[in-house]
Amino acid sequence: MGKDEVRQELRALVNEVLPELGEVDMDVDITKEYGINSISIIKLIVEAEGKFGVKFTDYELALDDYPTFGDLAAVIKEKVDKLED
Repeated sequence: MGKDEVRQELRALVNEVLPELGEVDMDVDITKEYGINSISIIKLIVEAEGKFGVKFTDYELALDDYPTFGDLAAVIKEKVDKLED
């Protein structure tokens, strides 16, 4: 799965899990631009685990680790790549 595909699928997942955000920019600060909080990011990560077939550790659930949706997509891409190896 390529980087652009992961970003596109994550964008669709954000729209599904957090529809109130509308169309999102993957490269802006999610706390400042969209008001994302710890609960929102955990909900999104849990859904991403199911969609992409990856697992996040408890230590990887911190909002500070993902300033943008693009940063989250990059981590998901790394995890997907490890599964494909």
